[in-house]
Amino acid sequence: MIFDAIQWDPSLGIKIGSFIIRYYSLAYVIGFVVGYYVIKKVFERENENLELLDPLLIYIALGVIIGARLGHVFFYDWSYFKHHLLEIFLPFRFEPEFEFTGFQGLASHGATIGIALAAWLFYRKYKDQIRHKSFLWWTDRMVLAIPFGGAMIRLGNLMNSEIVGKPTGTDYGFVFKALGEDFPRHPTQIYEAAAYFLLFFLVMYLYWKTDIRHYPGMLFGVFFSLLWIIRFIIEFWKEPQDAEDARLLAQTGLNTGQWLSIPFILIGLYFIWYGYKHKKTLEND
Repeated sequence: MIFDAIQWDPSLGIKIGSFIIRYYSLAYVIGFVVGYYVIKKVFERENENLELLDPLLIYIALGVIIGARLGHVFFYDWSYFKHHLLEIFLPFRFEPEFEFTGFQGLASHGATIGIALAAWLFYRKYKDQIRHKSFLWWTDRMVLAIPFGGAMIRLGNLMNSEIVGKPTGTDYGFVFKALGEDFPRHPTQIYEAAAYFLLFFLVMYLYWKTDIRHYPGMLFGVFFSLLWIIRFIIEFWKEPQDAEDARLLAQTGLNTGQWLSIPFILIGLYFIWYGYKHKKTLEND
């Protein structure tokens, strides 16, 4: 074989004494930092109020974390959490014994809903302080930062040996030693991260090098539809995340992530159409 299986068994983080900085947490931090500077460049280009950057980051960070957590709870694991309500927001497990777990279980569909709600709440609170009054102006700009963060999170999943792909049936793939396995699987975390990096460069190119920013909602629509098309396709190589996910896949041919992606794809396509129909020069652009 040209490609031999990679024996994947990384540490979970950087150990400093008895404390471990987890790679997954670092991935989140890097994603937020890069996103902050991307939006800062946009604000500088379009003369938006730079004092809004810090509260915007706080709103979006909370939206991502809370939305992703609740998305996992309600979309993927409600059968467990309905009997362990405290564990939804506490990074501990109480049964069969007390254990610090961190917040294991975050869903990107939930994060998307959380970001949307956080953006709306931010817009409502700071509307009098912002220069560009159109909410679609804000959505078109904020999506520039999201694909990079999504790619970093998938690399964090790879470091955690989680959200793994299906067995390849060949010598190609990753052998996830942390799972006690000796056969290769598709490294779907890498597939998805690579696709999100490409999406990041695409939306950055469209914003900086074309006039798509004059089409309200179109950049958001391009990003949103492509993001969930990518997710929908890559799910075919992923293992079901739990028994309910596996049952849905067996019954319908699509898993939970794919069914949840379909309405998001349609929303993205709608905003592409909306932007095309409502081209205008945005105020003070």
